[in-house]
Amino acid sequence: MSVWRVILSVLFPPLAVIDKGCGSVLIVLILTVLGWIPGVIAALIILNNPNT
Repeated sequence: MSVWRVILSVLFPPLAVIDKGCGSVLIVLILTVLGWIPGVIAALIILNNPNT
């Protein structure tokens, strides 16, 4: 996980996970709309997962 991805996930979480697939982007987008902090947490979890 690069520093730029972490900064991007804090500023705009759906853009940080754009290359992880449509499902990840959709989940993070919904969580970001519901609340900024859940979107950031979800983006960081998805970026930290080494299997994807």
